[in-house]
Amino acid sequence: MRGTDSLRRRLQLALTVAGTVLALMVAGTATALVQLDRKIEDLVEVYFVAINQGTSGYLSLVNAETAVRGYALTGDAATLEPFELLASGEAAEQTQEPDVDAIALLEERFGPEHPALIELEPARVAAVEWYEGFALPLIDQVESDGTASVTPEQVEEGRLLFDEVRVGAEAYLDVLRSEREQVVTELETWRGVLTATLVLLVISAVVVGALLWVFLRRWITDPLTVLAADARRVADGDLEHRVGAGGPAEVGQVAGDVEHMRARLASLVAEATVAKAEVEKSHQLLQDQAEDLRRSNRDLEQFAYVASHDLQEPLRKIASFTQLLAKRYEGQLDERADQYIHFAVDGAKRMQRLINDLLSFSRVGRIGGEVADVDMAVALDQVRDDLEPTIEETGATVVAEGLPVVRGEGPLLVQLLQNLVGNALKFRHPDRPPHVRITAERDGDCWEFACEDNGIGIDAQYADRVFVIFQRLHPKDVYEGTGIGLALCKKIVEYHGGHIWIDTAATEGTRIRWSLPADPDVASHRPETGAETGTSTDPQTVPEADAASTPPTVAAGARKDG
Repeated sequence: MRGTDSLRRRLQLALTVAGTVLALMVAGTATALVQLDRKIEDLVEVYFVAINQGTSGYLSLVNAETAVRGYALTGDAATLEPFELLASGEAAEQTQEPDVDAIALLEERFGPEHPALIELEPARVAAVEWYEGFALPLIDQVESDGTASVTPEQVEEGRLLFDEVRVGAEAYLDVLRSEREQVVTELETWRGVLTATLVLLVISAVVVGALLWVFLRRWITDPLTVLAADARRVADGDLEHRVGAGGPAEVGQVAGDVEHMRARLASLVAEATVAKAEVEKSHQLLQDQAEDLRRSNRDLEQFAYVASHDLQEPLRKIASFTQLLAKRYEGQLDERADQYIHFAVDGAKRMQRLINDLLSFSRVGRIGGEVADVDMAVALDQVRDDLEPTIEETGATVVAEGLPVVRGEGPLLVQLLQNLVGNALKFRHPDRPPHVRITAERDGDCWEFACEDNGIGIDAQYADRVFVIFQRLHPKDVYEGTGIGLALCKKIVEYHGGHIWIDTAATEGTRIRWSLPADPDVASHRPETGAETGTSTDPQTVPEADAASTPPTVAAGARKDG
């Protein structure tokens, strides 16, 4: 394999060199920017303010000196106005910038050893000496003795003292101007440095980018292009073409993995060719079995037809003639003969019910009806009408709360409610009238229904057994039935995409829960109402269903429908 050098090591070295060069250029540019900013700050905020304030102060002193000499000659107090401004500090306030002290700026920025501050001290001493030693005494003298008392020697002495002030002030301003010129020179120098570093930074970035592009193309792009061409050739069906390994170690490793994949793919294609024949053979076998299943379904439908027509007819004849025999010859035969006739009639009727229930069970999901919006409250009203004789006979109360509209086959959902309500009436408690309560509440994408009664209840150990077809928990002479009712309910609920189970949290009677998918396009919920038939009972007095429920895989019950 070519190129055993690690791509990571190559890139690390290249990026380190490029980063170092760019970092040096950026550092140089940053240094130049900092120095340039500092020089501009020195020039604008320090020297400009110092020269401006120094010049203004010097002019104020010159005006004050002229005012003192004029007062000595004329004695006119109006000529002292510049001096009084200087003495009160108002002259400085009119010329200086507010809240800015040039002397403090110089000392804070450069320290007390700055040449301008050194030159300023003699000028300050001379100004104080002129002010206190000449100007004030002379003004007092003129005020008390008049202008005639001023001698030429005094005037000359004042001029000489002020010459020292003038010399010191001009030296201070000259030093400030000289320092300012030096800062301007340094500013130009750093400006040139900044321009040079920016140019070098741009050139370095371009050079580094170009070199990185060349290296990346040689190390990554070109080897990957070759690898991609080999991979496309293999993908086009040439499984015998070997994939070459080149470039850095990482690219070579990828090439080796692709080559291993090619070899494995070639092996799998060979195995697939062998397996294809077996799959075709299995497919033919499945087709034969599917044909057998279709034939079996046709036979089952034929059996259902025979059961619903051919078997029903002889059963009806047996039941009719046996009933006729019992009616005509009742009391003419012995007691045992009457009992045998009764057994025959009862057996024929139970056989009819069993055949009808079995047909209903087999048709769920096999003979599809129309799927529509089914109002469960309307469906329950239909169940009440169908069971009205039983409800009146038992004094039962059937109430409903918040039943929604769901999508499904109306007849099947009516049969579901009829089986549940019928079971609740059949397995009623002997000491109290039946009370059946059907509720619904939204749970995510489903409606969860509950049918609870105050009957004899179901032992939890039989929760799974009650939904098995033909399973009975009571003798048929105690509770009549075929043992298909709850199994049919389970099949109807699962056909509609839900599940059904016994709620073991019920402490009295039985609570059966089931879920149905909620269609978001249908009205989400009906107003809560309590409709009832038979003995009048306020729905609000019925105990609320326990919120705890048991999934259908948990055992919960011991009562089986008929």
